[in-house]
Amino acid sequence: MEPVKILMSQLREMARGLIEMLPQLAVAVIVILITVIVAWVAKRAVGRATGKRIRPSLRNLFVNLTGIGVWLIGLMVAAIVVFPNLTPASVLAGLGIGSVAIGFAFKDVFENFLAGIIILFRKEMRIGDFVECDGIEGKVEEISIRETHIRRTDGQLVIVPNAMLFKSPLTIQTDLDQRRTTVICGVGYGEDVDAAREVIREAVEGCKTVSKSGRPIQIFAREFNSSSIDFEVTWWCGSKPVDVRKSRDEVIAAVKRALDDARIEIPFPYRTLTFPEPLTVKQHSEAS
Repeated sequence: MEPVKILMSQLREMARGLIEMLPQLAVAVIVILITVIVAWVAKRAVGRATGKRIRPSLRNLFVNLTGIGVWLIGLMVAAIVVFPNLTPASVLAGLGIGSVAIGFAFKDVFENFLAGIIILFRKEMRIGDFVECDGIEGKVEEISIRETHIRRTDGQLVIVPNAMLFKSPLTIQTDLDQRRTTVICGVGYGEDVDAAREVIREAVEGCKTVSKSGRPIQIFAREFNSSSIDFEVTWWCGSKPVDVRKSRDEVIAAVKRALDDARIEIPFPYRTLTFPEPLTVKQHSEAS
């Protein structure tokens, strides 16, 4: 019977302690309810204050951080009310030790989180831009805190960690409305180089997809190739990948047509076979 008496005594002590803590628990519940209301009001206020002046993802970040901050303060106050021995300094010290442990455990998650915050503050990369990073090329569809969604030109969706976009060189292809494009065009060695250059220039200038906004069309003789003199033809067109492909198609077709009309040869590789001894040609008589 002695163990039963001990157990009953312990239960009575626990019940007495719980009854004594009821006022503190009631106050803690009230603090939590107030925290819910304050967090809701604060998030609404931050959302309205930011409005449409910043990116939606960045606005959501500010709203969420505001809610987290209010909840941390509310939970800290509730814990101090329930446990009077706690002090704000001890609570903050516990949070610091816990955050260090969590930081080591979720290093990659926090790395992407911080990189996402920095990317969201950038003005250079926007939703709808075409970018290229580490062989991944496509249109930016969404920028979130941890990852960025890039839709490749073949329709596939690539989810890229923000840390990768932050650490690696990032090319924003549509940062400007126009992009410079280059093709190589060769003419035969027997042709007049200056005349060929002018024919190519007139053909490129007549293309609709070539920019006429003061950006120069540049045509330079590049090198002596195996069977041609190569020209480097450079012009400006739309910056989207589809704009570049359309412009290349139009320019190449126009240059080919202009050179053909001017009877300027676009050579293909010639191959000459030499033999150390004369070859004899055998004639086969038809079978009777």
